[in-house]
Amino acid sequence: MNVADQTLKKGLSTSEKLKIIIILAVPAVIENFFQTMLGFADTFFVAQIGLDEVSAVGVTNAILAIYFAIFMAIGVGVNVLMANATGAGDYERASKVAQQGVILTTIIGGLTGMLTLIFAEPLLSLLGVEQQVLEIGAVYFRIVAVPSILMAYMFVMSSILRGVGDTKSPMKAVIIANIVNIILDYILIFGFLFIPELGIVGAGLAGVIARLVGTFVLILYIKKNNQIMFQKNWWRFDKVYQKELLGLGAPAAGERLAMRIGQVVYFGFIVALGTSTFAAHQIAGNIETFSYMIAYGFAAAATIIVGKQVGAGNYEEAKSYAKLISILSAVFMVFMGVLLFILGEWIGGFFSEDPVVVSEIGIALKIAALFQPFLAILLILTGAYQGARNTKYPMYLTTIGMWLIRTLFVYLLAIQMELGIAGVWIAIGIDIVIRAVVMWYRMEKDKWIKSEKKMSFKDKVECQCHPKTKQPNMNECVNNY
Repeated sequence: MNVADQTLKKGLSTSEKLKIIIILAVPAVIENFFQTMLGFADTFFVAQIGLDEVSAVGVTNAILAIYFAIFMAIGVGVNVLMANATGAGDYERASKVAQQGVILTTIIGGLTGMLTLIFAEPLLSLLGVEQQVLEIGAVYFRIVAVPSILMAYMFVMSSILRGVGDTKSPMKAVIIANIVNIILDYILIFGFLFIPELGIVGAGLAGVIARLVGTFVLILYIKKNNQIMFQKNWWRFDKVYQKELLGLGAPAAGERLAMRIGQVVYFGFIVALGTSTFAAHQIAGNIETFSYMIAYGFAAAATIIVGKQVGAGNYEEAKSYAKLISILSAVFMVFMGVLLFILGEWIGGFFSEDPVVVSEIGIALKIAALFQPFLAILLILTGAYQGARNTKYPMYLTTIGMWLIRTLFVYLLAIQMELGIAGVWIAIGIDIVIRAVVMWYRMEKDKWIKSEKKMSFKDKVECQCHPKTKQPNMNECVNNY
């Protein structure tokens, strides 16, 4: 029995539950850290070449963020359905979900690669870059994103492993990919021995090779996992499974895209405050990203644990774990908030020498520090809702929060009341608090788990029963009904 499956035991004490949560969450936190470092390494090495190259990497990453949202959404669907299935003791169904996820990933990854090959320049030109940056960016974009299927495989294969409660293997794969990327960045960008200096082309190739290695490592871990049983006769496109994956994944993608587009909506107001304020906002956001890693790690644990409990029909236990993980994550984020409050301005000094910009970074991060516990609760409950197969509500709430609440308060506080960057970050905090409170309230009222189809008593009796609890396997029931 793996760690995640231990959550299905009855009568666990709070300390035992906390131990399981931390064992699942810590590898996910480390994985998030190294995922972030992958991008930082490229930016750091490319910065040694020139500003045009840095801009080229930046605009490429802006487009890749959309690709990532799609790949991550497929991963959410795979993770949730596998967690539900394994919670119900149905490992055959979990394995079928995994294989159908790989099939969907191959299709989507292939399509994004073809899109990049044909439309690299038009896509980058949408961001309004100069011609010189566009030419460099198109080369880098094609090298990195034509084989975007590798990015997709890494997202989805990591989700397959998490779906059976394994958070350590994806962490190890990302660490290995990072090491490969950093070594190859240095060798291929600047040249080494008989290898010529390739510049930004070298940066692109290093990333592709690193992802290829990461994918290969993940395949090895999947093969070693005795809970995942791939079979040759399952390598066929299954409409029923694909509909389930897309039904969960599409809203998850919509939620991330709503966030990205929502940022563009209110960015115009921040730009109006001046170049230094906009720069301070961007830098403060990048620094705060490191605090997200903890919450995202615990959110991954929430999705796995809640998914298993819902699959087993333990709805009250799912709710109990969701609340416990939220509180635990909030405690950790209070600590991160203290660090941001005390060290924020000092860290900002590494990014800019302009005293005005550094001062505004400090103001932004002091305000952000106050909202860290609410941010933790929001992210964990988003993961919990996803585990409960409710991916639509977080999407709706994010759209309202980003496009209406956040934009409205940025305009009122930063522009009308002339609070500047303080107004911007207070508005962000208000949005976070409102969404966190709404999601907690709905959970308390038991309106957070996606309702199953109503069945007659005869239908329920005919359903396959859970092998341990002898209760109806709700996943199997819904699929057969």
